[in-house]
Amino acid sequence: MILRWLFSKTYRDAGALRKHVQRLVDAQRDQLSPAARQLVNGTLLELQAGINDRLKDRDLWKLMDELEQVAGKWLRPYPHAVWRENVEVLLVALAVAMGIRTFFLQPFKIPTGSMQPTLYGVTSLPDFSRSTIDFSADRATIEAQAREQVKLRDALQIPTGWQRVKEWLKGNSYIHVVAENDGMLQLGKPFRFLIFNIEQTISIGGKPQTIWFPPDCGEQPLEQRAGLNPDHVYKTGEDVIKMRVSAGDHLFVDRLTYNFRKPGRGEIVVFETEGIPEEYRAAFGIPADEFYIKRLVGLGGETLSLKPDYDVTGAPQSNGGIISVGHLVVNGQPLSASTPRFENLYGFSGVPAGTKVIPYQENHYFGHAMIRNLTSGQQFQVRPDHLFVMGDNTMNSLDSRFWGDFPAASIIGKSFFVYWPLTTGPNGRFGIGHSVTAE
Repeated sequence: MILRWLFSKTYRDAGALRKHVQRLVDAQRDQLSPAARQLVNGTLLELQAGINDRLKDRDLWKLMDELEQVAGKWLRPYPHAVWRENVEVLLVALAVAMGIRTFFLQPFKIPTGSMQPTLYGVTSLPDFSRSTIDFSADRATIEAQAREQVKLRDALQIPTGWQRVKEWLKGNSYIHVVAENDGMLQLGKPFRFLIFNIEQTISIGGKPQTIWFPPDCGEQPLEQRAGLNPDHVYKTGEDVIKMRVSAGDHLFVDRLTYNFRKPGRGEIVVFETEGIPEEYRAAFGIPADEFYIKRLVGLGGETLSLKPDYDVTGAPQSNGGIISVGHLVVNGQPLSASTPRFENLYGFSGVPAGTKVIPYQENHYFGHAMIRNLTSGQQFQVRPDHLFVMGDNTMNSLDSRFWGDFPAASIIGKSFFVYWPLTTGPNGRFGIGHSVTAE
């Protein structure tokens, strides 16, 4: 049957005609008389029997002609049949896609670095935003940090050809804009279609230049990451934008599993921000209609605290002071490097000889920063039917340490499969699960 379908056009046409007429019969069933339905259905059965019996092409054509005559007599043709059929297929495909998204798998992208090193947000080189420049510091420090980013920009080598394609598959996009005119910069807003950036126009000295398919820059817009200064007068041939943007992880969220069991400690969960208490959303500028992704560390009824491991001088959120970091204690029992789903998230101190210890790396392996609800000596009681979450990169994560617990009903699913970028190997992010390796 399969071979004949592949090599016989008549066989394929007969099958297509039978399906088309059957669809019309199903749509017009209530408008046909019993005698007409019986006649059309009988002819359909004859053609189906001919297909099953593998009749010769000339015999199939006879049955197809008979079916066309009967259908033409009793069935009402629809105008623009090809368009109608394509629209029907499109609507069915959309319905299936929406059903999968609602009940099974929902796409999600990581905009920030709060879950590093497990899940990566958008990063860039250079980066003139607050991610790398401390704008609360003194003027000399800010200028020194900006000069360092300028050096990185000038040293950046933009690949070409196949190497550029390979970099794109790894999630790296490059933007290089050279001034074609003397003058000051004007930056237009990107034009978007659905979730895609199509183009963005900049103008220098009144001459527009188009950036096609600019990458998603996450929470920091292009002008901040690239360090664009509207008051700067550019000269012809001068680099306006020269940067590499590394896409944040794009993943599927499993929306099915939690219909059959409750979330477990250590799982990476996605939840609606609407569940965060309103006063904290207002205080920290959290929209009520977004989704956050964090690691679940505390369940309803549990008491959480952080036991100090060591202090760090000049930590990112300490403004040059000293901030303590520690490991999580649940109901008086400390989590260790052997706790499932927490093996590679801490830099433990005072552990027995031979135990794996992961050294500190900025925005990577640390120990949980002791902030707000989990400062040194303070405990937090998770309310029943509520959950407490933290980002893996706790030095740069806005999480339950700041705004407390939230209703378990706000959970929509758990992290399942990273489908972009297509990076594999020891440091790859593509695939099921999110295991990290000590470096």
